This record gives sequence, structure tokens and C-alpha cells, in this order.
Amino acid sequence: MERNYQPNPDDRSDNVEKLQNMVQNTIENIEKAEATLEYASGEEREQILAKNRRREEALEGFRQEIKEEYQHQKKNNKEE
Repeated sequence: MERNYQPNPDDRSDNVEKLQNMVQNTIENIEKAEATLEYASGEEREQILAKNRRREEALEGFRQEIKEEYQHQKKNNKEE
């Protein structure tokens, strides 16, 4: 029996919303981590700071993706 698999259509309609949620979650994680710094030892403190730096970099990427998705949606809405 042969199966013909079709890829799902690319649905980008809610990407901006998902990315905004990711930004909000990442900001909350940064804030929680900063709150724990007061109680952290030297090495643990360095790990938290390093992780927060990576989170900040991720935020930049999320924000860039949001801009790109917004432009993509704006372009597609004009074409319709």
C-alpha cells in the first residue's frame, strides 16, 4: 500500500503572536534569574549571568523575526 504524504501548508498567520509570547516568557525568565542572583554563589552567579546574556541575544533574534513576520504579513495582505 503506497501512501502519498502531503506537506502541511505553511501557516504563518499566528507567528507574530507566538514570537511575542516567546519574548514575554524570556523576559520573565530573565527577571526570575536576576531575582536569584542575590542568593547565588560565585560559580552559580556566573552561570546565571551567562544564561541571561544568551537570553538577551535570543530576545534580539525574536524581535527581528517579529519585524520580518510583520513585513511578510503586510506584504501578503496587500497582494490579496
